[in-house]
Amino acid sequence: MEKILIADDNLQITKILSEFAKKEGYEPVPAYDGDEALELFKKHPFAMILLDVMMPGKDGFAVCREIRQSSNIPIIMITARGEDFERIMGLDIGADDYIVKPFSPGEVMARVRAALRRIDGSRIDSQRRLVYDNLMISLDNAAVTIDGQKVALTKKELEILWTLLDNRGKIFSRDNLLSNLWGYDYPGDNRTVDNHIKRLRAKLDQIPHPNWQIKTIWGMGYKFEGIIT
Repeated sequence: MEKILIADDNLQITKILSEFAKKEGYEPVPAYDGDEALELFKKHPFAMILLDVMMPGKDGFAVCREIRQSSNIPIIMITARGEDFERIMGLDIGADDYIVKPFSPGEVMARVRAALRRIDGSRIDSQRRLVYDNLMISLDNAAVTIDGQKVALTKKELEILWTLLDNRGKIFSRDNLLSNLWGYDYPGDNRTVDNHIKRLRAKLDQIPHPNWQIKTIWGMGYKFEGIIT
């Protein structure tokens, strides 16, 4: 049975989410502060993390940053704060999704199912590998390298890069990427795509790659563009 880490200092919320997780066939593991969440993450293999922002000790943002140093595990952040800058911050540090309280536990589980379905779909193609110029993407170990140097991407960033490279030259609108990679039932808006592309570019641009780029086609979307045919 796959484990889900549920980190929230509100006992009622962890209890409700745990009950819903059990009904979905997952084993819930609760944590009530940021430090406990990190300790449990280090001890157990989790399929998913539900992470509250405001917790005692390390907050959810700090926990997410630390986890992203070593893992691409899907993270859904849950918070009472709904300001745009905080949602953007959560996405920028590597969260895969963001839910604002009050929420429906059923909606949270739907987001969990959608994220895990996307991961299972990637596992089907686990031996696939794409190479273009000095860029290599391998799905067998979720590795991305430029000139042999590893680039640490989140699962969603890797999916975006793979999709664009695998369809080199094709323009993907924000809605295309949102529905293909987040799912048709994802309630977010296309700013989510823009934020992920921005973060992806910043990571890729740390290593020179003059022969290719992720190009913005104004009014249309994004594409992978290279000069090598």
